Amino acid sequence: MEFGPPKINDKLMRFFDHCEKFLVEVEKNDSALYHVEAFKNGPEMQKTIKKVADILQVPASDLNADLIQVAFFSCSFDLAIRDIHSPWCEIFDTEDAKVLEYLNDLKQYWKRGYGYAINSRSSCSLFQDIFHHMDEAIEQRQRSQPISSPVIFHFGHAETLLPLLSLMDYFKDKESLTAYNYKEQMHRQFRSGRIVPYAANLIFVLYHCEHAEVPGREYQVQLLLNEEPLPFVHSPDTVTSYQELKDHYKDILQSCHADQECVLPNINITSDEL
Repeated sequence: MEFGPPKINDKLMRFFDHCEKFLVEVEKNDSALYHVEAFKNGPEMQKTIKKVADILQVPASDLNADLIQVAFFSCSFDLAIRDIHSPWCEIFDTEDAKVLEYLNDLKQYWKRGYGYAINSRSSCSLFQDIFHHMDEAIEQRQRSQPISSPVIFHFGHAETLLPLLSLMDYFKDKESLTAYNYKEQMHRQFRSGRIVPYAANLIFVLYHCEHAEVPGREYQVQLLLNEEPLPFVHSPDTVTSYQELKDHYKDILQSCHADQECVLPNINITSDEL
């Protein structure tokens, strides 16, 4: 199998950079991360700051949540990437790690996940592109033509995958993650470190079952997240008919248009308001 030269399509893979509504209302809006800042100043984070200050023998006033997070990332990065137990790891215990994990999850939740609808709706073009390629493969198969693109690779970042998975309703908790429900969210589904770890990947596998017993089910789909089979939102199974999957996401496939979703709403200001 020969692969053509890679093509850069930032509008598809970095949709968040091209979505005006997301940029204005979330990316460049300090208030969009209110819960992140509130948690930094909340009792859980302040307790961690005091514990670290005592270990380092420095005044707690010399530290803040951002510095603590840098130290924690230094520990986790060395452990994950270089398999080195950094000295920074010695200043944290399990409870601190849970607090810092929640702080990062809050940021991803409000900036890339379910916090705001535009976070996920901005990814609908990528979602539709995936289904377009599978539709094309099925059409070519039905015409007994060679599959023009049997394998398609898209490369992006966690910032690409989290909105896409949120658009598909994966890892959605009943209650929103906030600065004030840390204890209630101890068993949350939305854990960004598990959803999009290093080298995170999402794979759509399209199967053609020649001897399908039920008409319309000859084409089946399997999803894998980080090489592990991912049950579907509409079914506990890890394989489903392609048509059922399209039916489940009918609204997104037919009604979600990035050029419309990303338009900023018009704000009419009358002369009396000036």
